[in-house]
Amino acid sequence: MAQADGFYDALPRVGAFSQLTDASLYTGVPQGWFVGVADIAGSTREVAAGRYKVVNMVGAAVISALMNALGGRAFPFVFGGDGAGFAIGPEDAGIANDALAAVSHWAAQEFGITLRVALIPVEDVRAAGLDLRVARFQVSQGADYAMFSGGGLHWAETRMKEGAYRIEGAANGALPDLSGLSCRWSHMPARNGTILSLVVQPEEGAEPAQIAEVFRNVISLAEDLERAGHPAPASGPSADWPPSGAALEAHAVRGTGSLLLARIKPLLESFVAWVLIRSGMKLGGFDARRYARVVGENADFRKLDDGLKMTLDCDDITQSRIEDILSKAADRGLLRYGIATQDSAMMTCIVPSVMSDDHVHFIDGAAGGYTQAATRMKRR
Repeated sequence: MAQADGFYDALPRVGAFSQLTDASLYTGVPQGWFVGVADIAGSTREVAAGRYKVVNMVGAAVISALMNALGGRAFPFVFGGDGAGFAIGPEDAGIANDALAAVSHWAAQEFGITLRVALIPVEDVRAAGLDLRVARFQVSQGADYAMFSGGGLHWAETRMKEGAYRIEGAANGALPDLSGLSCRWSHMPARNGTILSLVVQPEEGAEPAQIAEVFRNVISLAEDLERAGHPAPASGPSADWPPSGAALEAHAVRGTGSLLLARIKPLLESFVAWVLIRSGMKLGGFDARRYARVVGENADFRKLDDGLKMTLDCDDITQSRIEDILSKAADRGLLRYGIATQDSAMMTCIVPSVMSDDHVHFIDGAAGGYTQAATRMKRR
Protein backbone atom coordinates (compact mmCIF):
# COMPACT_ATOMS: atom_id res chain seq x y z
CA MET A 1 0.00 0.00 0.00
CA ALA A 2 1.31 3.45 -0.93
CA GLN A 3 2.34 5.78 1.86
CA ALA A 4 0.06 8.71 2.70
CA ASP A 5 2.77 11.37 2.35
CA GLY A 6 2.81 12.56 -1.22
CA PHE A 7 0.43 9.83 -2.34
CA TYR A 8 -1.73 11.90 -4.65
CA ASP A 9 1.13 14.01 -5.98
CA ALA A 10 2.95 10.84 -7.02
CA LEU A 11 0.09 9.38 -9.06
CA PRO A 12 0.77 9.38 -12.82
CA ARG A 13 -1.49 11.52 -15.00
CA VAL A 14 -3.57 9.65 -17.58
CA GLY A 15 -3.87 11.59 -20.81
CA ALA A 16 -6.82 9.86 -22.49
CA PHE A 17 -10.24 9.58 -20.87
CA SER A 18 -10.95 6.30 -22.70
CA GLN A 19 -8.03 4.67 -20.87
CA LEU A 20 -9.64 5.28 -17.49
CA THR A 21 -11.88 2.23 -17.82
CA ASP A 22 -8.69 0.20 -17.19
CA ALA A 23 -8.79 -0.87 -13.52
CA SER A 24 -5.00 -1.21 -13.39
CA LEU A 25 -4.61 2.57 -13.67
CA TYR A 26 -6.26 3.10 -10.27
CA THR A 27 -4.37 3.01 -6.96
CA GLY A 28 -5.92 2.32 -3.56
CA VAL A 29 -5.71 5.27 -1.19
CA PRO A 30 -3.48 4.58 1.84
CA GLN A 31 -4.73 3.18 5.11
CA GLY A 32 -5.64 5.94 7.52
CA TRP A 33 -7.20 8.11 4.83
CA PHE A 34 -10.80 9.30 4.78
CA VAL A 35 -13.46 9.55 2.09
CA GLY A 36 -15.61 12.67 2.21
CA VAL A 37 -19.04 13.03 0.64
CA ALA A 38 -21.57 15.84 0.33
CA ASP A 39 -25.08 15.86 -1.09
CA ILE A 40 -28.00 18.30 -1.15
CA ALA A 41 -31.14 16.89 0.44
CA GLY A 42 -34.10 17.52 -1.83
CA SER A 43 -31.97 18.54 -4.82
CA THR A 44 -34.63 17.25 -7.22
CA ARG A 45 -37.16 19.62 -5.66
CA GLU A 46 -34.69 22.51 -5.85
CA VAL A 47 -34.01 21.85 -9.54
CA ALA A 48 -37.74 21.58 -10.27
CA ALA A 49 -38.16 25.00 -8.63
CA GLY A 50 -35.61 26.47 -11.06
CA ARG A 51 -32.73 26.67 -8.56
CA TYR A 52 -30.37 24.55 -10.63
CA LYS A 53 -27.60 27.18 -10.57
CA VAL A 54 -27.87 27.30 -6.77
CA VAL A 55 -27.61 23.51 -6.62
CA ASN A 56 -24.45 23.51 -8.73
CA MET A 57 -22.97 26.40 -6.76
CA VAL A 58 -23.46 24.64 -3.44
CA GLY A 59 -22.03 21.39 -4.82
CA ALA A 60 -18.93 23.19 -6.10
CA ALA A 61 -18.65 25.14 -2.83
CA VAL A 62 -17.69 21.92 -1.05
CA ILE A 63 -14.62 21.61 -3.26
CA SER A 64 -13.82 25.33 -3.08
CA ALA A 65 -13.97 25.32 0.73
CA LEU A 66 -11.61 22.35 0.91
CA MET A 67 -9.17 23.81 -1.62
CA ASN A 68 -8.91 27.04 0.35
CA ALA A 69 -8.74 25.31 3.72
CA LEU A 70 -5.86 23.16 2.45
CA GLY A 71 -3.99 26.16 1.09
CA GLY A 72 -4.17 24.93 -2.48
CA ARG A 73 -2.59 21.53 -1.83
CA ALA A 74 -3.72 18.94 -4.36
CA PHE A 75 -6.21 16.30 -3.23
CA PRO A 76 -8.55 13.98 -5.16
CA PHE A 77 -12.10 15.27 -5.62
CA VAL A 78 -15.06 14.87 -7.95
CA PHE A 79 -18.02 17.18 -8.60
CA GLY A 80 -21.41 15.48 -8.78
CA GLY A 81 -23.82 18.29 -9.70
CA ASP A 82 -25.66 18.42 -6.36
CA GLY A 83 -22.69 17.44 -4.24
CA ALA A 84 -19.11 16.24 -4.26
CA GLY A 85 -16.80 13.45 -3.16
CA PHE A 86 -13.14 13.46 -2.18
CA ALA A 87 -10.38 11.65 -0.34
CA ILE A 88 -8.13 13.18 2.29
CA GLY A 89 -5.12 12.11 4.32
CA PRO A 90 -5.22 11.73 8.12
CA GLU A 91 -3.13 14.86 8.66
CA ASP A 92 -5.85 16.93 6.98
CA ALA A 93 -8.94 15.20 8.37
CA GLY A 94 -9.55 17.84 11.03
CA ILE A 95 -9.27 20.63 8.47
CA ALA A 96 -11.68 18.82 6.17
CA ASN A 97 -14.14 18.21 9.01
CA ASP A 98 -14.23 21.92 9.87
CA ALA A 99 -14.54 22.95 6.21
CA LEU A 100 -17.47 20.58 5.67
CA ALA A 101 -19.23 21.82 8.79
CA ALA A 102 -18.73 25.43 7.67
CA VAL A 103 -19.99 24.92 4.11
CA SER A 104 -23.02 23.01 5.40
CA HIS A 105 -23.84 25.94 7.69
CA TRP A 106 -23.30 28.41 4.81
CA ALA A 107 -25.65 26.51 2.48
CA ALA A 108 -28.41 26.62 5.10
CA GLN A 109 -27.83 30.27 5.95
CA GLU A 110 -27.52 31.65 2.42
CA PHE A 111 -29.97 29.46 0.51
CA GLY A 112 -32.06 27.48 2.99
CA ILE A 113 -30.50 24.30 1.60
CA THR A 114 -29.71 21.22 3.66
CA LEU A 115 -26.25 20.06 2.62
CA ARG A 116 -25.48 16.64 4.09
CA VAL A 117 -21.76 16.10 4.67
CA ALA A 118 -19.76 13.19 6.06
CA LEU A 119 -16.19 12.01 6.57
CA ILE A 120 -15.66 8.24 6.70
CA PRO A 121 -12.50 6.19 7.45
CA VAL A 122 -11.32 4.23 4.44
CA GLU A 123 -10.87 1.28 6.80
CA ASP A 124 -14.67 1.18 7.14
CA VAL A 125 -15.04 1.14 3.36
CA ARG A 126 -12.70 -1.85 3.12
CA ALA A 127 -14.36 -3.59 6.05
CA ALA A 128 -17.57 -3.46 3.99
CA GLY A 129 -15.79 -5.39 1.23
CA LEU A 130 -15.24 -2.39 -1.05
CA ASP A 131 -12.31 -0.13 -1.88
CA LEU A 132 -11.45 3.48 -2.68
CA ARG A 133 -9.13 3.70 -5.66
CA VAL A 134 -8.00 6.83 -7.47
CA ALA A 135 -6.55 7.84 -10.83
CA ARG A 136 -5.65 11.29 -12.21
CA PHE A 137 -6.95 12.43 -15.59
CA GLN A 138 -4.85 15.15 -17.22
CA VAL A 139 -7.59 17.12 -18.95
CA SER A 140 -5.22 19.87 -20.14
CA GLN A 141 -1.71 21.18 -19.54
CA GLY A 142 -2.91 23.14 -16.54
CA ALA A 143 -5.58 20.98 -14.90
CA ASP A 144 -6.31 17.41 -13.89
CA TYR A 145 -9.21 15.69 -12.15
CA ALA A 146 -9.51 12.64 -9.94
CA MET A 147 -11.42 9.54 -11.02
CA PHE A 148 -12.63 6.98 -8.47
CA SER A 149 -13.28 3.25 -8.58
CA GLY A 150 -13.76 0.40 -6.13
CA GLY A 151 -17.31 1.19 -4.97
CA GLY A 152 -16.20 3.07 -1.86
CA LEU A 153 -17.38 6.50 -2.91
CA HIS A 154 -20.88 5.27 -3.75
CA TRP A 155 -21.04 3.26 -0.51
CA ALA A 156 -19.98 6.29 1.51
CA GLU A 157 -22.70 8.47 -0.03
CA THR A 158 -25.30 5.79 0.65
CA ARG A 159 -24.26 5.48 4.29
CA MET A 160 -24.34 9.26 4.71
CA LYS A 161 -27.88 9.42 3.33
CA GLU A 162 -28.83 6.74 5.85
CA GLY A 163 -27.62 9.07 8.60
CA ALA A 164 -24.24 7.52 9.38
CA TYR A 165 -21.03 9.52 9.86
CA ARG A 166 -22.87 12.82 9.37
CA ILE A 167 -21.15 16.09 10.28
CA GLU A 168 -23.44 18.81 11.60
CA GLY A 169 -23.27 22.39 10.35
CA ALA A 170 -20.86 24.61 12.24
CA ALA A 171 -22.60 25.47 15.50
CA ASN A 172 -20.38 28.51 16.05
CA GLY A 173 -21.51 30.09 12.81
CA ALA A 174 -18.13 29.65 11.13
CA LEU A 175 -18.25 30.34 7.40
CA PRO A 176 -16.12 28.67 4.72
CA ASP A 177 -13.54 30.47 2.63
CA LEU A 178 -15.06 30.34 -0.86
CA SER A 179 -12.63 32.70 -2.54
CA GLY A 180 -12.43 31.99 -6.26
CA LEU A 181 -15.85 30.33 -6.53
CA SER A 182 -17.86 31.85 -9.36
CA CYS A 183 -20.35 31.20 -12.16
CA ARG A 184 -19.94 34.17 -14.50
CA TRP A 185 -19.94 32.44 -17.88
CA SER A 186 -23.02 32.38 -20.08
CA HIS A 187 -24.87 29.15 -20.73
CA MET A 188 -23.42 27.17 -23.62
CA PRO A 189 -26.12 26.33 -26.18
CA ALA A 190 -26.04 22.93 -27.85
CA ARG A 191 -24.33 23.00 -31.23
CA ASN A 192 -25.17 19.43 -32.26
CA GLY A 193 -28.80 19.11 -31.20
CA THR A 194 -29.01 18.69 -27.43
CA ILE A 195 -27.06 18.74 -24.19
CA LEU A 196 -27.24 15.19 -22.88
CA SER A 197 -26.67 14.59 -19.16
CA LEU A 198 -25.93 10.96 -18.39
CA VAL A 199 -25.58 9.15 -15.05
CA VAL A 200 -24.71 5.44 -14.97
CA GLN A 201 -24.33 3.32 -11.83
CA PRO A 202 -23.29 -0.37 -11.80
CA GLU A 203 -25.60 -2.76 -10.02
CA GLU A 204 -24.26 -4.40 -6.88
CA GLY A 205 -22.35 -7.55 -7.80
CA ALA A 206 -21.99 -6.67 -11.48
CA GLU A 207 -18.82 -8.04 -13.07
CA PRO A 208 -16.30 -5.15 -13.29
CA ALA A 209 -14.94 -6.32 -16.65
CA GLN A 210 -18.44 -6.23 -18.15
CA ILE A 211 -19.10 -2.77 -16.72
CA ALA A 212 -15.78 -1.55 -18.12
CA GLU A 213 -16.72 -2.83 -21.56
CA VAL A 214 -20.04 -0.98 -21.49
CA PHE A 215 -18.33 2.21 -20.37
CA ARG A 216 -15.71 1.87 -23.12
CA ASN A 217 -18.42 1.51 -25.74
CA VAL A 218 -20.31 4.57 -24.50
CA ILE A 219 -17.13 6.66 -24.27
CA SER A 220 -16.12 5.55 -27.77
CA LEU A 221 -19.42 6.78 -29.19
CA ALA A 222 -19.05 10.09 -27.37
CA GLU A 223 -15.53 10.60 -28.64
CA ASP A 224 -16.81 10.44 -32.22
CA LEU A 225 -18.74 13.65 -31.53
CA GLU A 226 -17.26 17.05 -32.31
CA ARG A 227 -14.64 17.73 -29.59
CA ALA A 228 -15.68 14.42 -27.97
CA GLY A 229 -18.98 16.01 -27.02
CA HIS A 230 -17.42 18.91 -25.10
CA PRO A 231 -20.21 21.45 -24.47
CA ALA A 232 -17.81 24.41 -24.68
CA PRO A 233 -16.64 25.59 -28.11
CA ALA A 234 -12.90 25.54 -28.84
CA SER A 235 -12.71 29.28 -28.16
CA GLY A 236 -14.18 28.73 -24.70
CA PRO A 237 -17.53 29.81 -23.23
CA SER A 238 -18.92 33.25 -23.95
CA ALA A 239 -19.52 36.01 -21.43
CA ASP A 240 -22.55 38.28 -21.40
CA TRP A 241 -22.93 41.26 -19.10
CA PRO A 242 -24.24 41.49 -16.51
CA PRO A 243 -23.61 37.82 -15.68
CA SER A 244 -26.59 35.92 -14.31
CA GLY A 245 -24.38 34.31 -11.66
CA ALA A 246 -23.20 37.54 -10.01
CA ALA A 247 -25.81 37.29 -7.25
CA LEU A 248 -24.79 33.72 -6.45
CA GLU A 249 -21.14 34.68 -6.31
CA ALA A 250 -22.03 37.45 -3.87
CA HIS A 251 -23.52 34.81 -1.56
CA ALA A 252 -20.20 32.95 -1.71
CA VAL A 253 -17.90 35.85 -0.89
CA ARG A 254 -19.88 38.26 1.30
CA GLY A 255 -19.14 36.58 4.64
CA THR A 256 -21.21 38.55 7.14
CA GLY A 257 -21.26 41.68 4.99
CA SER A 258 -23.85 43.21 2.71
CA LEU A 259 -25.09 41.07 -0.17
CA LEU A 260 -25.58 44.18 -2.31
CA LEU A 261 -22.03 45.39 -1.79
CA ALA A 262 -20.66 41.91 -2.43
CA ARG A 263 -22.17 42.00 -5.93
CA ILE A 264 -20.08 44.99 -6.96
CA LYS A 265 -16.78 43.12 -7.32
CA PRO A 266 -18.02 40.33 -9.64
CA LEU A 267 -19.99 42.86 -11.68
CA LEU A 268 -16.96 45.10 -12.18
CA GLU A 269 -14.56 42.24 -12.89
CA SER A 270 -16.95 40.57 -15.30
CA PHE A 271 -17.52 43.88 -17.12
CA VAL A 272 -13.78 44.27 -17.70
CA ALA A 273 -13.55 40.66 -18.92
CA TRP A 274 -16.56 41.19 -21.19
CA VAL A 275 -14.92 44.23 -22.79
CA LEU A 276 -11.56 42.46 -23.20
CA ILE A 277 -13.10 39.34 -24.75
CA ARG A 278 -15.19 41.35 -27.20
CA SER A 279 -12.38 43.69 -28.19
CA GLY A 280 -9.40 41.33 -28.06
CA MET A 281 -7.46 43.91 -26.02
CA LYS A 282 -5.10 42.81 -23.26
CA LEU A 283 -4.79 44.30 -19.81
CA GLY A 284 -1.31 44.06 -18.37
CA GLY A 285 -0.37 40.40 -18.73
CA PHE A 286 -3.99 39.22 -18.92
CA ASP A 287 -5.26 37.93 -22.27
CA ALA A 288 -9.02 37.42 -21.80
CA ARG A 289 -9.51 35.48 -25.02
CA ARG A 290 -6.71 33.09 -24.11
CA TYR A 291 -8.19 32.73 -20.63
CA ALA A 292 -11.60 31.81 -22.09
CA ARG A 293 -9.96 29.19 -24.29
CA VAL A 294 -8.12 27.67 -21.31
CA VAL A 295 -11.38 27.64 -19.34
CA GLY A 296 -12.86 25.37 -21.99
CA GLU A 297 -9.77 23.17 -22.08
CA ASN A 298 -9.80 22.77 -18.29
CA ALA A 299 -13.51 22.03 -17.98
CA ASP A 300 -14.69 18.77 -16.43
CA PHE A 301 -17.59 17.41 -18.51
CA ARG A 302 -17.08 13.66 -18.02
CA LYS A 303 -15.99 11.60 -15.05
CA LEU A 304 -15.76 8.13 -13.54
CA ASP A 305 -16.78 8.09 -9.87
CA ASP A 306 -17.76 4.47 -9.22
CA GLY A 307 -20.03 5.06 -12.20
CA LEU A 308 -20.02 7.20 -15.33
CA LYS A 309 -21.23 10.80 -15.59
CA MET A 310 -21.12 12.81 -18.81
CA THR A 311 -22.57 16.09 -20.04
CA LEU A 312 -22.34 15.94 -23.82
CA ASP A 313 -23.15 18.19 -26.75
CA CYS A 314 -24.81 15.36 -28.63
CA ASP A 315 -26.69 14.61 -31.85
CA ASP A 316 -29.81 12.45 -32.03
CA ILE A 317 -28.10 9.45 -33.65
CA THR A 318 -25.34 9.26 -31.04
CA GLN A 319 -27.83 9.69 -28.21
CA SER A 320 -29.91 6.81 -29.60
CA ARG A 321 -26.84 4.57 -29.86
CA ILE A 322 -25.75 5.40 -26.31
CA GLU A 323 -29.22 4.67 -24.97
CA ASP A 324 -29.33 1.39 -26.87
CA ILE A 325 -26.05 0.23 -25.29
CA LEU A 326 -27.19 1.22 -21.80
CA SER A 327 -30.68 -0.23 -22.18
CA LYS A 328 -29.29 -3.61 -23.18
CA ALA A 329 -26.82 -3.54 -20.29
CA ALA A 330 -29.64 -2.64 -17.88
CA ASP A 331 -31.72 -5.54 -19.22
CA ARG A 332 -28.78 -7.82 -18.39
CA GLY A 333 -28.82 -6.56 -14.80
CA LEU A 334 -25.44 -4.85 -15.09
CA LEU A 335 -26.37 -1.26 -14.36
CA ARG A 336 -28.93 1.48 -13.88
CA TYR A 337 -28.86 4.69 -15.85
CA GLY A 338 -30.66 7.99 -16.23
CA ILE A 339 -30.66 10.56 -19.01
CA ALA A 340 -31.77 14.18 -19.11
CA THR A 341 -31.76 16.48 -22.12
CA GLN A 342 -31.73 20.25 -22.29
CA ASP A 343 -30.88 23.05 -24.70
CA SER A 344 -27.69 24.27 -23.05
CA ALA A 345 -24.99 23.55 -20.49
CA MET A 346 -23.75 25.69 -17.61
CA MET A 347 -20.42 26.09 -15.87
CA THR A 348 -19.38 26.67 -12.25
CA CYS A 349 -15.78 27.70 -11.67
CA ILE A 350 -13.05 27.71 -9.03
CA VAL A 351 -10.39 30.24 -10.02
CA PRO A 352 -7.60 30.89 -7.48
CA SER A 353 -5.93 33.23 -10.00
CA VAL A 354 -6.69 34.26 -13.59
CA MET A 355 -2.93 34.58 -14.17
CA SER A 356 -2.27 30.84 -13.85
CA ASP A 357 -3.75 27.92 -15.81
CA ASP A 358 -4.72 25.64 -12.93
CA HIS A 359 -8.31 26.88 -12.52
CA VAL A 360 -11.02 24.20 -12.59
CA HIS A 361 -14.50 24.33 -14.11
CA PHE A 362 -17.45 22.00 -13.67
CA ILE A 363 -20.01 21.52 -16.43
CA ASP A 364 -23.59 20.36 -15.94
CA GLY A 365 -26.73 20.57 -17.99
CA ALA A 366 -28.29 24.02 -17.64
CA ALA A 367 -31.55 22.56 -16.32
CA GLY A 368 -29.79 20.61 -13.56
CA GLY A 369 -28.95 17.70 -15.84
CA TYR A 370 -27.07 15.42 -13.44
CA THR A 371 -29.72 15.78 -10.75
CA GLN A 372 -32.53 15.10 -13.22
CA ALA A 373 -30.71 12.13 -14.74
CA ALA A 374 -30.02 10.61 -11.32
CA THR A 375 -33.68 10.96 -10.38
CA ARG A 376 -34.74 9.15 -13.51
CA MET A 377 -32.18 6.45 -12.83
CA LYS A 378 -33.76 5.80 -9.44
CA ARG A 379 -37.11 5.18 -11.12
CA ARG A 380 -35.89 2.52 -13.52
